[in-house]
Amino acid sequence: MSRGARPPLVRALRPLSARLWPPRRRLCGGHGGNGGEGGGSGRKYEGEVIVEGEEEVGFDASRVPQEVLLGLPSSGRPEADDDDGEKFSSGPEHGSGRRFFEELSLEADRIFKILLQDGPGFNTRKALDEMRPRLSNALVREVLLKIVVSIDSVNRARYPKLAYKFFLWAEQQEGYRHNTSMYNLVMKVFAECGELKAMWRLLEEMTDKGLPVSARTFHLLVCTSGKGGLRRRLVERFIKSSNFNYRPFRNSFNAILHILLTIEQYSLIEWVHEKMIAEGHSPDVLTYNVVMRAKYMLGKLDHFHKLLDEMGRNGLAPDLHTYNLLLHVLGKGDKPLAALNLLNYMSDVGCVPNVLHFTNLIDGLSRAGNLEACKYFFDEMVKKGCEPDVVCYTVMITGYVSAGEIDEAHKFFDEMLLRGQLPNVYTYNSMICGLCIVGKVDEACSLLKEMDLHGCTPNFSVYSNLVSRLRNAGKDSEANNVINYMTMS
Repeated sequence: MSRGARPPLVRALRPLSARLWPPRRRLCGGHGGNGGEGGGSGRKYEGEVIVEGEEEVGFDASRVPQEVLLGLPSSGRPEADDDDGEKFSSGPEHGSGRRFFEELSLEADRIFKILLQDGPGFNTRKALDEMRPRLSNALVREVLLKIVVSIDSVNRARYPKLAYKFFLWAEQQEGYRHNTSMYNLVMKVFAECGELKAMWRLLEEMTDKGLPVSARTFHLLVCTSGKGGLRRRLVERFIKSSNFNYRPFRNSFNAILHILLTIEQYSLIEWVHEKMIAEGHSPDVLTYNVVMRAKYMLGKLDHFHKLLDEMGRNGLAPDLHTYNLLLHVLGKGDKPLAALNLLNYMSDVGCVPNVLHFTNLIDGLSRAGNLEACKYFFDEMVKKGCEPDVVCYTVMITGYVSAGEIDEAHKFFDEMLLRGQLPNVYTYNSMICGLCIVGKVDEACSLLKEMDLHGCTPNFSVYSNLVSRLRNAGKDSEANNVINYMTMS
């Protein structure tokens, strides 16, 4: 078949799907793998630390989280109002635009100071009336954002009342009406302060007023509805709601599925998918990507396999994110030959693999312990003209550190710097852990300082590992310095 020719999708995908889990074969000899587990081990990501139960899982604490590598695109948002505008203040930096934002911020500061005076003997509403601010969505958003970013353990009982008092006052001003994003921002204040009942009252108010309920609204509510049963009822309500602003209905389901993926609610994704099919809505590529990701994380590889076949039968072509997921699964299952077949197939159908595809494959192989295959695909990537980026180098470095091959990890670290790629927090965390392994604690301390100079914050695992190694080496003074450095960071 000539390069770029596209075979019939169903015929091409079926043998590809069948090759996902062939008998175990090695592209290269050497390191043993851990087999093709599907991520159903109960691991979860907290920041950059992978947690299993209450224990950190070896050097996975320094790995780039899989969700960073396999992140799916947003579900699309037909309504621009889906954004709460949390970055609203980062507007133009010059000319009239800059002056506008400066004036907006000053006016919001004055309102915020009035709100902070609220209490016995002070009439907040009267003070706001006398100030007579020029109300707009931009100003109300700026005030609410100032409240959101100022919430702490001391004021979390007080700030929801201030936010809602201002919210009610603003709504009563002539010529001004709240939109969905204003409601979302007040919900965010309530969410940060644990005011769950107040969030639901706002949702009822939005529904009564006929305002569109956005994916952001759903995200805020589902993240604070901790119990599975409550989350399911919430999902069902949004599916049925005529106000949920994603139409046609398939987009509503996709928005919900995507949000559930971001908070790792894999079982709930299965339930929503079943509901979607039962109601007669056809999945698209995004639907399949999210559900396959959930099946993989739940360890249901047979379901994963069936969904891939079904996707082909329905005439849907894999996209960038489908291939990323497939390559990662093949890598983590230690199937380098099947991965090579997939890379060739991608080129045949006109989807030339890029650095992200190779990085996902290398990350999977690294987690399986097959470092020789990692090196093979890294070299192949460079031969094909793909320039490795900081994430790709970090995946390689972490793989070698996890295997105890610190010298090899250091070579990639040095090469990365020579190529002008600046290390990120995961790169530094991994290198510091590796240096601690071989007892080079002084070098690890130097790297910790360098990390700080580059604006990277180490995770707790790095600090505790470094402190432990220093103490074991009898360097209590240096260990105390690291502890003081950590508490001051």
